[in-house]
Amino acid sequence: MSMPSSEYPTRRATDVAYLDRDEFDPPTSLLNLPWVDCHNHAHTLSWADRENYSLAGCEGMVMVASGYHWTPYKPVEARDVQFLWDDVVNRKRAIERAHFFDTYLALGIHTGVRIEDPDDLLERMRSYADLDGVVAIGETGITPAQHAEAWDLAEQRAVVEAQMGIAADCDLPVILHTPNVGVDPDRDYRPGVGLPGYESNVELGQDPVLTGENPALEAVKIDVEAAADAGLPEERIVASHADTNNVDYLLGETDCYVSFTVGYPWLTGIDAADVANAIEAYGPERVMVDTDCANVLKTDVFSVKRAILELYRLGVDEETIRQVVYETPREVFGLGTETGD
Repeated sequence: MSMPSSEYPTRRATDVAYLDRDEFDPPTSLLNLPWVDCHNHAHTLSWADRENYSLAGCEGMVMVASGYHWTPYKPVEARDVQFLWDDVVNRKRAIERAHFFDTYLALGIHTGVRIEDPDDLLERMRSYADLDGVVAIGETGITPAQHAEAWDLAEQRAVVEAQMGIAADCDLPVILHTPNVGVDPDRDYRPGVGLPGYESNVELGQDPVLTGENPALEAVKIDVEAAADAGLPEERIVASHADTNNVDYLLGETDCYVSFTVGYPWLTGIDAADVANAIEAYGPERVMVDTDCANVLKTDVFSVKRAILELYRLGVDEETIRQVVYETPREVFGLGTETGD
């Protein structure tokens, strides 16, 4: 309540004397709102990064082991990807003991680079899918262009569809990697410097295998068709990296869930405002948020926590925020977290 300036010990009137009587009452419960990161690569981060997840109130996370980024050999062999799976399976328990959040695993075959002998890897995937803690297949999905060595579109689709078939058989959701349109820089970077914020040899990028007016969206549509052919219901697809290029299709024309990656807006252009817009247009029921933090990218462990606060500033109510960052990912991935029940 505003009070006359004469009742304050200040030498002259301050802002307080001019404020109206309807003071803002911030919901401090937002500070302790639990959240789940439904897509990251936290096992590749530093100890300090994982500690920051704890400090930011993360209760659980799905650590994704599928990235060709961490295999030093090209072309990638099936055993290289299996090593990535083994690494995250091996580290799960130790990470939980050190940082107190629950960890869950997603295992997949990424199509960002061609993989030799993928059939051998697919045969092994079924056994991994039965392991305790594995809650999803992925991330996977059609990639318009590869790193180091191109992968034919038909072969990519076959590998993606096979993984979706395994997910259907094992009653697991699929984390779908959706290509982003990205942010157009104001200027081109000096040749050979690479993309700031992304530790990748971008000069090894191959010519696209998927071309057309909107290859990023076309890739997602092919993925949804592959899921149908594999017998995987659309509601078992979590389309990660949702953006303004694909969200209307995913939420408006399919039954898929979407997850907005807010961990690196410098690359994707996605922030809390995009999440709020999707909630306003389509409701919160199929919307989630993730960090996708990984050691090859300039990513922000605190990005979901920041999004929680920003969503409230943007007019999203606390109950809806909780649904998006906590309740929905727990339900979709069948997470066994108990705190906050």
